[in-house]
Amino acid sequence: MTASQRRPTETTADAAEAPDGTTADGTPAEAIVTVEGLRKTYAGEEGEITAVDDVSFAIGRGEVVGLLGPNGAGKTTTIKSILGLVEPTDGRVSVNGIDPHETPAAAYRHVSAVLEGARNIYWRLTVRENLRYFAGLQGIHPNAAGEEIDRLLSLVDLTDKANEEVRGLSRGMQQKACLACALVRDTPVVFLDEPTLGLDVEAARDLRRELRRLAEEENRTIVLSSHDMDVIQDVCDRVVIINEGRVIAEDSVNALLSLFSTQAYRIQLADPFPPAEISRLAAFDPEWVDDRTAFEVTLPDSEAFYRLTDRLEAAGAAVQDVDSVQPDLEEIFLSIVENESVAESLEASGDNSSTNGYRESPQVGGGDR
Repeated sequence: MTASQRRPTETTADAAEAPDGTTADGTPAEAIVTVEGLRKTYAGEEGEITAVDDVSFAIGRGEVVGLLGPNGAGKTTTIKSILGLVEPTDGRVSVNGIDPHETPAAAYRHVSAVLEGARNIYWRLTVRENLRYFAGLQGIHPNAAGEEIDRLLSLVDLTDKANEEVRGLSRGMQQKACLACALVRDTPVVFLDEPTLGLDVEAARDLRRELRRLAEEENRTIVLSSHDMDVIQDVCDRVVIINEGRVIAEDSVNALLSLFSTQAYRIQLADPFPPAEISRLAAFDPEWVDDRTAFEVTLPDSEAFYRLTDRLEAAGAAVQDVDSVQPDLEEIFLSIVENESVAESLEASGDNSSTNGYRESPQVGGGDR
């Protein structure tokens, strides 16, 4: 975050920008969304409930960032605080340098959102009327917005429902209409909660492409909250993982994949081979994928991999194929939120370098899982 993007009450020297587009403290050099020390508490029957506890992060222009966490982790409270819908107990947020709690009308012009389960559009208007209305809020004349409206209707597969009132649509179609209205507003920042909900496989694929296009060609910032890890892994540049109201991990998707990379392999044999003999050769019990012909092993290093394959060949177990088996983002996410020691290690390190824990693997055939 640069000095010019801080609130006027702050006085600080400009932060030097690193070659990767971040400042010395790791935040994006052109932060358009900032969250600093955000805290939100509620009064409960048995005392104060902390929904969000000292959450801080920044999101740069043109970034696609996934905000992840289990149910009740504090994601929705964080998003609603950024949008000005929930008043923080402490801390501050800004969108394009504007505090949505001090000047909500000004902030509204810079951000659009789809919140799952919320009524973000007008139920008594048709889908097309809603799109024309929200385009007009951005100063786009309804007649000039026609082509873009038609494109968005096609994108979310609502062309045939364009002239129907939103209140008469199914829940999934209402979600699609909300999504189209968020995109037609042409704001620099878009928050999307479960954007692929209700979309078929083809429509979800088209939406992924559209989100990447918005970031890469129009420099728009997209913040996604979703339980669909395939979407997050495919679309996002970076993820912020929240659990129990705290940020427990924040890094690029590629860095997390590298950080949790393993020396695991799926070995396919040409012919069935006695499992007990494989266990003896491997010096431990492998996980069998296919009865007596394919198994998975995790080895300490590449030398152990080559020793095992040499032993197999010498024993007459012909190796037909070897695939590297790597965890996907969903497995990494579950490891972080379910294993307290992993989360504490990530928090304590403070250095989310993609080289941490990475070891070069042998070049093997097949594809990664």
